[in-house]
Amino acid sequence: MSIAIVTGSAGLIGSEAVLFFAQLGLDVVGIDNNMRRVFFGQEASTQWNRQRLEKKLKRQYRHISADIRDQEQINQIFRQYGSAISLVIHTAAQPSHDWAVRDPHMDFTINANGTLNLLEATRQYAPEAAFTFTSTNKVYGDTPNRLPLIEQETRWEINADHPYHAGIAEDMSVDQTLHSLFGASKVASDVLVQEYGRYFGMKTVSFRCGCLTGPSHSGAELHGFLSYLMKCAATGKTYTVHGYKGKQVRDNIHSADLIRAFYEFYQNPKSAAVYNLGGGRHSHCSMREAIQICETITQQPMNWQYSDKNRIGDHIWWISDNSKFARDYPNWRQDYDVPQILTEIYQANQDRWIEDRAA
Repeated sequence: MSIAIVTGSAGLIGSEAVLFFAQLGLDVVGIDNNMRRVFFGQEASTQWNRQRLEKKLKRQYRHISADIRDQEQINQIFRQYGSAISLVIHTAAQPSHDWAVRDPHMDFTINANGTLNLLEATRQYAPEAAFTFTSTNKVYGDTPNRLPLIEQETRWEINADHPYHAGIAEDMSVDQTLHSLFGASKVASDVLVQEYGRYFGMKTVSFRCGCLTGPSHSGAELHGFLSYLMKCAATGKTYTVHGYKGKQVRDNIHSADLIRAFYEFYQNPKSAAVYNLGGGRHSHCSMREAIQICETITQQPMNWQYSDKNRIGDHIWWISDNSKFARDYPNWRQDYDVPQILTEIYQANQDRWIEDRAA
């Protein structure tokens, strides 16, 4: 039986990967110690999602509450399953700009050292496995903010004749830019994944993702844009928009669309592959536009406030160019756009949010 190892297995992308690859017949080993609760508080705990996976998959899923910074513990897991491991999906991370400033050492050791531990364990015990890493568009730092953006009524945009109008491609430099400490730790892990592919011939890929989203996201104020926005819209909690007049643009890719990309790579893996992958022109919105969509779905006005101080290293405009991945993997498809995503988040979570608020 083939084994898939998934880090961050109770999180948004990790849990979607667990379910998807279990349905394909793989046994799944999940590594997740609920650090999201440490980062963002009890409301961001992934315990509910872990319990959902264990209840649904039973013996096909084994959950290990391990810390990816613990080299010996990671080696022990990989040593146990060895060459039966055909797939490693690494989604565990410290994911917030703001939080990284509070504890740079923890941010870097989780994102960079943790990734190194997983790569080396894969090389030693399962060198033929496909290694899939969820990197981030933050590896490009604030370089996208130098694009010739045009202010419109509800968003910033770029001219239709600009090379990046269809989305930002992988040829954008990651150098000479302000990354934020979080972005810097993700650059380190992204380059490590590439290097293990090139230097050791391993099958590795870095997916430089835009905003990741879906109904299984434990959204919090500092991370989880659409999930937290919809939670505020549904519960009446005040949402704060940070800078750029609320016209900053994000592309948003549904977890199911991203997991299908993971599957395509697993079917035909490459060495040291790098892809920008996000909602693209198919699924994107500004903050103001997202608020309007939430109000339409909930049929009530949303409580939100504006702070003119943007987050350091944050993007004014980001839309991913998915064309490189689509050329290499033409069977991949993208199903969800922003209104569909927000509707699904609302329908899947409104009862739980109301119960949590009552408690």
